[in-house]
Formats: sequence, structure tokens, C-alpha cells
Amino acid sequence: MNATLSCNELMRHMGAGAVVVDVMTPEEYAAGHIPGAGNACIYEMVFLDRIAEQVPARDIDLVLYDATGTTRSAELARERLRQAGYTRVSVLAGGLAAWRGAGLPVEGDGAFVAGPELRDGSYRIDTEQSALEWIGRNLGKRHHGRIAIQGGELVVTGGNLSSGNIVLDMTAISCLDLQDPVWRDMLIRHLKSDDFFAVESFPTASFSLNRWEKQGEVSPEAPEGTFTGDLTIKDVTRPVSFPAIVAPRQDGGIQAHAAFDIDRTLWNACYGSCRLFEHLGMHLVHDMITLELFVVTRDVRM
Repeated sequence: MNATLSCNELMRHMGAGAVVVDVMTPEEYAAGHIPGAGNACIYEMVFLDRIAEQVPARDIDLVLYDATGTTRSAELARERLRQAGYTRVSVLAGGLAAWRGAGLPVEGDGAFVAGPELRDGSYRIDTEQSALEWIGRNLGKRHHGRIAIQGGELVVTGGNLSSGNIVLDMTAISCLDLQDPVWRDMLIRHLKSDDFFAVESFPTASFSLNRWEKQGEVSPEAPEGTFTGDLTIKDVTRPVSFPAIVAPRQDGGIQAHAAFDIDRTLWNACYGSCRLFEHLGMHLVHDMITLELFVVTRDVRM
């Protein structure tokens, strides 16, 4: 049995009693599907259970299709079903898009919208939903915590993220892994002191976004790209560049995520660096720290 079928071949299989299953989301299936096709979303953990409800016999002629045939959705579904013991599974080449392109009938209410798009304007950062998380390490352990975002905005121009700024509240450094309040408070005081971030003198840090570059062919739902801008910690400003994902939200806002490493000593946070001090023993701290940025915006000012 062929692994892929053309639209004409699928019609012949359907005439011979093949079961056809749309593997996209229920919302997309409701908007448009091949007449008579069932639905079992490959993105759901219960995918195999849904198939078993519709196709209890493992030797039946089963044909799968996704939206466009350009991603692994239908092929992954086929792999899962082959592993589960289904012996006659094929995929419609080109998915529902090919079926439509051939002028063949489609059932559904036509109401599915692929997803929101970035609208031009200035988006205020939601400080309650946004945060910067950090991880610091030494030879024997690691600590992680959070730094609150005090404010900022992201600006979209021509449908693309063009600039922005994020202000961090360094006075709100927290540690999330130490449960003993004495040790936790001691570490926070350590981080706020001149050993690291000198928070009394520099209560905020900031990132100014100068450029956003998308990477090749990217999903409109969550385009991957690179942030380039200036990171200011204490009295030092340095250029940085790191990968990030930016996605429009259903409520009209924006959601962004990035995870990257920086060498803290470049911003004069030098405590415990073996490149700068000797015979550190238990006081050695790795120079590289991991930062993970979560940004949510909700309103847009045109």
C-alpha cells in the first residue's frame, strides 16, 4: 500500500470503503473537512484513543490528511498508528489544501481562523504576567529565581516587531529553590550587594530592543527570530543578540519568550569568578548565567 495518495487515488480508496481521518484540531475540522472524514487531532495525547473509537480494526484501509501536507502532522500520525499495529495507513499528499485545489467538495462551517496577526502599534507590557527568570551555578549546585519586570513596551511596525524596551526591578530579585528562609534571604542579600548587582545604587536594569530578525520560513503562529539590542546592568551597557519567539495572542496582545546565557562579569558582577580571582574554593561561581524572559502584552496603542 502506498504511503501517500493523490486526490484521485483517495477517491478510489473511499469508494472501496477506506476510512478517512482529519488529524488537525477540532476547530479546523469543523471549519472544513473532506466529506465523510472523521477527526482525531494528532496534537492531543488521546489521539490513539480517538482513532480506536473510530477504527477498531487494525487492518482496515485508513487514510490520514492534515491542512497542507507541508509539515509532519499527518506523517507523525501515520508513524503513531503504524507503531500501534495499524497495517494499512496512508497519507493524502498535500492535505486538505490539495483537495480544495482540485476543486473537490468540502464540508464545514468555514469559520476557522488560522490565528491572530501582529498589528502595528505600541504594546504595553503586562508586568504581572511578565518576568525574567535566572539560573546561577557553581561546581556543586545551582540556584534559580525571578526578577520582576517594572515596565516597558514592544512596538510593531509593518507587521513585524521593530523596537521596544524592558525595565527590570532589581530590588525584586527572588530565589525560588531555597526553602529555608534564612538561607534564601542570605542569598538575596548577596545578589543585591556590591558582590553582584549593587541594587542600592542601581535599582533597575534594562534591555532596549533595536532590531528583530525573523529566521527563514517561520510559523506565523510563533515566529522564531533574533533579538538584537542593548542590555544595561549596573553602570554597564553592552550589545547583546539572542534567539527569541514572538507570537500574537488571541486577545490582541503579544507573547514573547527567550532563553539565553550572558557572562555576568562583562557587567561587573564579578564575585567568585575564577578568571578574576584565585583560590576561591567553595566561593567559586560560574561566570555564565542563564536568563529566561517571559513577556506578555495585552493592549495596543495605535
